[in-house]
Amino acid sequence: MESKDEGKTLTKITLTSLSAMVSETCTFPIDITKTRLQLHRYSLSSSSSSSITAFKVVSEIVRHEGPLSLYNGLSPAILRHLFYTPIRIVSYEYLRNVISADSTQSLSLSSKAFLGGFSGVIAQVVASPADLVKVRMQADGLLVRQGLQPRYSGTFDALSKIIRAEGIVGLWRGVFPNVQRAFLVNMGELACYDHAKRLVIHPQICDDNIYAHTLSSIMSGLSASTLSCPADVVKTRMMNQAVSKDGKVIYKNSFDCLAKTVKYEGLKALWKGFFPTWARLGPWQFVFWVSYEKLRYLAGLSSF
Repeated sequence: MESKDEGKTLTKITLTSLSAMVSETCTFPIDITKTRLQLHRYSLSSSSSSSITAFKVVSEIVRHEGPLSLYNGLSPAILRHLFYTPIRIVSYEYLRNVISADSTQSLSLSSKAFLGGFSGVIAQVVASPADLVKVRMQADGLLVRQGLQPRYSGTFDALSKIIRAEGIVGLWRGVFPNVQRAFLVNMGELACYDHAKRLVIHPQICDDNIYAHTLSSIMSGLSASTLSCPADVVKTRMMNQAVSKDGKVIYKNSFDCLAKTVKYEGLKALWKGFFPTWARLGPWQFVFWVSYEKLRYLAGLSSF
């Protein structure tokens, strides 16, 4: 019985990895647009900062760096999801099933939210180095646009340079805002998808099929984007900053980053990149959950 459960767990890990890789590849250009929007204050003057749009960011990337630059940082992003997504999805499902098996009632939304956030935190701590490399490589395009050499030539070059300059601990720079974001994203994503699907299926609005998965993924993406965007802005800025030669940094910690962002750019700055975030999370959720549910069905596993 134990070996059978282990086999199911390995199957789930494999299927989540495959679905995440497909979703990440399909939506990555939107992700780099979101990252550049959140970092644009580093490359644009204050007089032009208010006019920046997602379309302008994309057009400038294509014009100055080439169309393939929309996929800068894809390899560490995929590497990240080989750890991040299986850990959070499989952990959430395991914890949900263990707790609900000991209860006569289904879990409440608040309980699911906590389990989702907790699973996301564990996954993000493990995957944070790959996320750091992804953000740094995405931000390198700003240097190329200024006629400068990019800091890193690839994933492994970035890892080795970061370790040499900042130490092993440097790979976890920005881990705290990253963990905060992961908690909020997964609280909104996993709990909302799980709860929404059951709300759709239970009153028989539709069966447990692609229509239920689509509706649930749309609701999941919207809630995750709204909750996580402020933490995502802080995380991106914290992870992108490297220690200068004299040992100085722009932000001392995530709270300092939050305070300075609000002070100098206003409260709305915490939702910079919201629409690209939502535009990415929506399709990402759709591709992931629809493909994952279908792969589970083909593998003989029950619905999530």
